[in-house]
Amino acid sequence: MSMLGRVRRYVRTYGPHRSAGRTGTVRALRLVDHPSPRVSVALACAEGEWPHEGWPQHDDPHIGRALRVDPPYCELRAEGVVDVVVLRCEEPATEFPVLLRAMGTARVPVIVISPRRDTETVVEVFRGGAGYLVEGDYCTSTLASAVMAATVGHTYLSPMACAALREGVQRASGAGGKEDVPVAGAARERLRSLLSPRERQIMELLSTGLGAQEIGLRLTLSEKTVRNNLSNIYAKLNARGSTDAVLRWLGATPAVRM
Repeated sequence: MSMLGRVRRYVRTYGPHRSAGRTGTVRALRLVDHPSPRVSVALACAEGEWPHEGWPQHDDPHIGRALRVDPPYCELRAEGVVDVVVLRCEEPATEFPVLLRAMGTARVPVIVISPRRDTETVVEVFRGGAGYLVEGDYCTSTLASAVMAATVGHTYLSPMACAALREGVQRASGAGGKEDVPVAGAARERLRSLLSPRERQIMELLSTGLGAQEIGLRLTLSEKTVRNNLSNIYAKLNARGSTDAVLRWLGATPAVRM
């Protein structure tokens, strides 16, 4: 293998980055060239510093490059800059839309990290197509799993975010009045009846925020088998991805960003 095929690491390289006539700051926390494809991640911090010093590690088997991107995030507008964007912010209700506008037409999955855990915030971010991790409710291994899940169209939620989403769906189901609850429940059960018992097991775990790997461990299945089942589930539910599927599974009206 040539020298270019070997691992090359550039740790903590800082410098200006110019994009579309505007200058922003991009800090390359770690750049790794590796023979096999690895994921590149943008760490977008609305305020303050990135909370996980040293993540990802230089020998991470899946994540090969991490870029620190500050507002207004104009560097993310171009296609192919990164594979996943992780937005760390105090107020997702304001910062998440700012990020989406900055990204423009770039189709890159987003994961939001925030101390906010209220139902309204989590539901709106989830409806926007992003994953959600509540600070203090996950570890860096979970973050890595969320990033990898995002690259294959799955939306990862931390346990507190899952609880908030379920609460939001329950509120929405009862918003039309008590007489509408049995109708909504019947429609949800008809939708679920389209799935096999195994597929229903997988959807129940997916709706709690688990990714394909974790679901496989719970059900003693390979990750590939879980992903194949998810593809079948999406087709049966006429869902555009995991976010859409979970909303349908929980009985909510989907409104996913495309």
